[in-house]
Amino acid sequence: MWLIFAFSGPVLWAVSTHIDKYLVEKYFKNSDTAVLMVFTAWIGLLMLPFILIFEPYVLSMSIVSILVMIVSGILYMGAMLFHMQAIQSAEASVVAPLFQTSILFTFILGYLILGETLSGINAIGAVLIVFGSITLSLDASFHFGKLKMKTLVSMLICTLILAFSTVIFKYFAIQEQFWGTTFWTYVGEAIFGIGILLVPRYFKQFSLLLKTNTKALLAVNGSNELINLGGGLGVRFASLLAPVVIISAISSTTTLFVFIFGIILTIFLPKFAREDLSKRNLIQKGIAAVLVTIGVILTQR
Repeated sequence: MWLIFAFSGPVLWAVSTHIDKYLVEKYFKNSDTAVLMVFTAWIGLLMLPFILIFEPYVLSMSIVSILVMIVSGILYMGAMLFHMQAIQSAEASVVAPLFQTSILFTFILGYLILGETLSGINAIGAVLIVFGSITLSLDASFHFGKLKMKTLVSMLICTLILAFSTVIFKYFAIQEQFWGTTFWTYVGEAIFGIGILLVPRYFKQFSLLLKTNTKALLAVNGSNELINLGGGLGVRFASLLAPVVIISAISSTTTLFVFIFGIILTIFLPKFAREDLSKRNLIQKGIAAVLVTIGVILTQR
């Protein structure tokens, strides 16, 4: 069952990626990336009452656990902000491979904090998944594109923070229970969103977006954030059932699903996506998909 939850993240995040592209091009082209994070924070905030109704024990957790999980939520949002800044300063094909560094950080932190280790066959599986995901990120000429130092630093900070947040989440979720840890993580995300709105220029941009595109923005972006939320919950739950480095490796297959959905959109809804369907590109992506599939099989052994 952990594999189903683990893959719910990449699949749903791939859907969200295409929606993000649509949103950025139509509504956020002239806005700061920090404004996007406010919507993410709001969805988490809306979830809090529902969790509290069904799991009232969340209020009786230890103060230390509460504070650490709030910080974990803030760190997660900070990592995503660094990712959005990297996307702004470089092409997605350049940024995507750098996301794989989170697996290295997750393995190191998982070993140091959780004492997790991998068998030889599991480690080979994880490497194949990562290698296949990087291959997916290369262009048809097998180049990453021009890499800027600013982009590299932003993504290294992003993946290190993300790995730390993931490992800390598992550490406390094992001790305190899943929904309690999730609740206070969302509180941290909401605090981050409030902090963004306290900056005058971000608040002005946010208010203007809501005034000019209220219904469409709330409907499309709200749905998108719920999709993101479902993927995040699935991956977090899977991390309780398997080593976090394996879950991190599976999460890297998001690029594969982005490509698959891109093909579908290019064929049936070309105005929403323009995927390269050349023979060379399809062969390259096919080889990458095979590597990822073999890697996933090995991680289950």
